[in-house]
Amino acid sequence: MKDVCLLWAKYNREANKNVCSLLNAMSNEDREKDRGSYYGSLSGLFRHILGGTGFFLKMFKDALADKDAVQKLLASLEDFKLPEDQLSEAQWKDLGALQERLDDLLVDFTGLLEEGDFSAPVKLSWYGGNPAAVPLYFMLHNLSAHGTHHRGQISQIFDELKIDNDYSGINVRFLADQES
Repeated sequence: MKDVCLLWAKYNREANKNVCSLLNAMSNEDREKDRGSYYGSLSGLFRHILGGTGFFLKMFKDALADKDAVQKLLASLEDFKLPEDQLSEAQWKDLGALQERLDDLLVDFTGLLEEGDFSAPVKLSWYGGNPAAVPLYFMLHNLSAHGTHHRGQISQIFDELKIDNDYSGINVRFLADQES
Protein backbone atom coordinates (compact mmCIF):
# COMPACT_ATOMS: atom_id res chain seq x y z
CA MET A 1 0.00 0.00 0.00
CA LYS A 2 2.76 2.45 0.93
CA ASP A 3 4.52 2.07 -2.43
CA VAL A 4 1.32 2.82 -4.33
CA CYS A 5 0.38 5.83 -2.20
CA LEU A 6 3.92 7.18 -2.42
CA LEU A 7 3.81 6.77 -6.20
CA TRP A 8 0.56 8.79 -6.30
CA ALA A 9 2.09 11.54 -4.15
CA LYS A 10 5.21 11.72 -6.34
CA TYR A 11 3.12 11.67 -9.50
CA ASN A 12 0.99 14.56 -8.21
CA ARG A 13 4.13 16.51 -7.33
CA GLU A 14 5.53 16.02 -10.83
CA ALA A 15 2.21 16.80 -12.53
CA ASN A 16 1.70 19.97 -10.47
CA LYS A 17 5.24 21.08 -11.25
CA ASN A 18 4.63 20.60 -14.98
CA VAL A 19 1.31 22.46 -14.93
CA CYS A 20 2.80 25.26 -12.83
CA SER A 21 5.65 25.60 -15.32
CA LEU A 22 3.18 26.09 -18.17
CA LEU A 23 1.18 28.56 -16.11
CA ASN A 24 4.39 30.45 -15.25
CA ALA A 25 5.00 30.97 -18.97
CA MET A 26 1.68 32.79 -19.32
CA SER A 27 1.04 36.42 -18.55
CA ASN A 28 -0.66 37.14 -15.26
CA GLU A 29 -3.62 38.51 -17.20
CA ASP A 30 -4.00 35.23 -19.12
CA ARG A 31 -3.71 33.13 -15.92
CA GLU A 32 -6.34 35.26 -14.18
CA LYS A 33 -8.80 35.52 -17.08
CA ASP A 34 -12.15 33.84 -16.43
CA ARG A 35 -12.20 30.72 -18.62
CA GLY A 36 -15.73 29.64 -17.72
CA SER A 37 -14.67 26.86 -15.35
CA TYR A 38 -16.31 26.46 -11.95
CA TYR A 39 -13.21 28.08 -10.43
CA GLY A 40 -13.07 30.73 -13.16
CA SER A 41 -9.46 31.20 -14.15
CA LEU A 42 -6.52 28.87 -14.64
CA SER A 43 -5.11 30.38 -11.47
CA GLY A 44 -8.38 29.62 -9.68
CA LEU A 45 -8.25 25.98 -10.79
CA PHE A 46 -4.64 25.64 -9.68
CA ARG A 47 -5.39 27.27 -6.32
CA HIS A 48 -8.23 24.80 -5.85
CA ILE A 49 -5.83 21.88 -6.39
CA LEU A 50 -3.52 23.30 -3.74
CA GLY A 51 -6.41 24.08 -1.42
CA GLY A 52 -7.54 20.47 -1.66
CA THR A 53 -4.06 19.22 -0.81
CA GLY A 54 -3.87 21.44 2.27
CA PHE A 55 -7.41 20.51 3.34
CA PHE A 56 -6.78 16.77 3.05
CA LEU A 57 -3.43 16.94 4.85
CA LYS A 58 -5.05 18.78 7.76
CA MET A 59 -7.66 15.99 7.96
CA PHE A 60 -4.89 13.38 8.10
CA LYS A 61 -3.29 15.07 11.09
CA ASP A 62 -6.16 14.03 13.35
CA ALA A 63 -6.18 10.46 12.03
CA LEU A 64 -2.56 9.98 13.09
CA ALA A 65 -2.56 11.97 16.33
CA ASP A 66 -0.30 9.39 18.01
CA LYS A 67 2.49 9.69 15.40
CA ASP A 68 4.90 12.38 16.60
CA ALA A 69 6.85 12.60 13.32
CA VAL A 70 3.62 13.07 11.36
CA GLN A 71 2.37 15.69 13.81
CA LYS A 72 5.64 17.60 13.58
CA LEU A 73 5.60 17.50 9.78
CA LEU A 74 1.98 18.58 9.45
CA ALA A 75 2.31 21.33 12.08
CA SER A 76 3.62 23.55 9.29
CA LEU A 77 0.08 23.61 7.88
CA GLU A 78 -1.15 25.81 10.72
CA ASP A 79 -0.27 28.90 8.66
CA PHE A 80 -1.67 27.46 5.41
CA LYS A 81 -3.85 29.99 3.64
CA LEU A 82 -4.45 30.56 -0.05
CA PRO A 83 -4.93 34.01 -1.53
CA GLU A 84 -8.41 34.65 -2.86
CA ASP A 85 -9.64 36.61 -5.85
CA GLN A 86 -7.31 37.57 -8.66
CA LEU A 87 -3.60 37.28 -7.98
CA SER A 88 -0.85 39.76 -8.67
CA GLU A 89 2.33 38.51 -10.33
CA ALA A 90 4.05 38.49 -6.91
CA GLN A 91 1.22 36.46 -5.38
CA TRP A 92 1.47 33.99 -8.26
CA LYS A 93 5.19 33.48 -7.56
CA ASP A 94 4.37 32.87 -3.89
CA LEU A 95 1.76 30.33 -4.99
CA GLY A 96 4.43 28.42 -6.94
CA ALA A 97 6.53 28.16 -3.79
CA LEU A 98 3.46 27.01 -1.86
CA GLN A 99 2.78 24.34 -4.50
CA GLU A 100 6.28 22.96 -4.03
CA ARG A 101 5.92 23.06 -0.24
CA LEU A 102 2.57 21.23 -0.23
CA ASP A 103 3.63 18.61 -2.75
CA ASP A 104 6.86 17.89 -0.86
CA LEU A 105 4.86 17.75 2.36
CA LEU A 106 2.52 15.13 0.87
CA VAL A 107 5.47 13.02 -0.32
CA ASP A 108 7.22 13.34 3.05
CA PHE A 109 3.99 12.56 4.93
CA THR A 110 3.38 9.43 2.88
CA GLY A 111 7.01 8.37 3.33
CA LEU A 112 6.62 8.52 7.12
CA LEU A 113 3.69 6.12 7.16
CA GLU A 114 3.90 2.48 8.15
CA GLU A 115 1.65 -0.11 6.51
CA GLY A 116 -0.81 -0.16 9.42
CA ASP A 117 -1.26 3.62 9.24
CA PHE A 118 -3.04 3.39 5.90
CA SER A 119 -6.09 1.91 7.64
CA ALA A 120 -6.31 4.73 10.18
CA PRO A 121 -9.81 6.25 10.19
CA VAL A 122 -10.06 9.74 8.75
CA LYS A 123 -13.09 11.53 10.16
CA LEU A 124 -15.42 13.11 7.62
CA SER A 125 -17.58 16.14 8.19
CA TRP A 126 -19.86 15.46 5.24
CA TYR A 127 -22.29 12.70 4.21
CA GLY A 128 -24.40 13.39 7.30
CA GLY A 129 -22.13 11.19 9.39
CA ASN A 130 -22.63 8.10 7.23
CA PRO A 131 -19.86 7.11 7.06
CA ALA A 132 -18.31 9.03 9.89
CA ALA A 133 -14.82 7.99 8.81
CA VAL A 134 -12.99 6.25 5.96
CA PRO A 135 -9.52 4.66 5.82
CA LEU A 136 -6.55 6.94 5.17
CA TYR A 137 -5.64 5.02 1.99
CA PHE A 138 -9.07 5.88 0.55
CA MET A 139 -8.53 9.58 1.21
CA LEU A 140 -4.99 9.49 -0.22
CA HIS A 141 -6.46 8.01 -3.40
CA ASN A 142 -9.15 10.69 -3.48
CA LEU A 143 -6.55 13.41 -3.01
CA SER A 144 -4.69 12.09 -6.05
CA ALA A 145 -7.91 11.81 -8.07
CA HIS A 146 -8.88 15.36 -7.06
CA GLY A 147 -5.66 16.82 -8.44
CA THR A 148 -5.84 14.73 -11.59
CA HIS A 149 -9.42 15.84 -12.23
CA HIS A 150 -8.63 19.53 -11.96
CA ARG A 151 -5.34 19.28 -13.87
CA GLY A 152 -7.44 17.69 -16.60
CA GLN A 153 -9.63 20.80 -16.61
CA ILE A 154 -6.51 22.97 -16.89
CA SER A 155 -5.26 20.76 -19.73
CA GLN A 156 -8.52 21.15 -21.62
CA ILE A 157 -8.22 24.94 -21.38
CA PHE A 158 -4.58 24.71 -22.52
CA ASP A 159 -5.77 22.66 -25.50
CA GLU A 160 -8.32 25.35 -26.38
CA LEU A 161 -5.57 27.98 -26.14
CA LYS A 162 -3.29 25.81 -28.33
CA ILE A 163 -0.74 25.52 -25.53
CA ASP A 164 1.16 22.26 -25.97
CA ASN A 165 0.91 20.47 -22.65
CA ASP A 166 1.00 16.71 -23.29
CA TYR A 167 -0.85 16.30 -20.02
CA SER A 168 -2.49 13.12 -21.25
CA GLY A 169 0.85 11.55 -22.18
CA ILE A 170 2.28 8.79 -20.04
CA ASN A 171 5.12 10.28 -18.06
CA VAL A 172 7.83 7.65 -18.43
CA ARG A 173 10.49 10.02 -17.07
CA PHE A 174 8.52 10.18 -13.82
CA LEU A 175 8.91 6.43 -13.34
CA ALA A 176 12.68 6.74 -13.64
CA ASP A 177 12.67 9.60 -11.11
CA GLN A 178 10.47 7.98 -8.48
CA GLU A 179 13.50 7.10 -6.36
CA SER A 180 14.05 10.78 -5.52
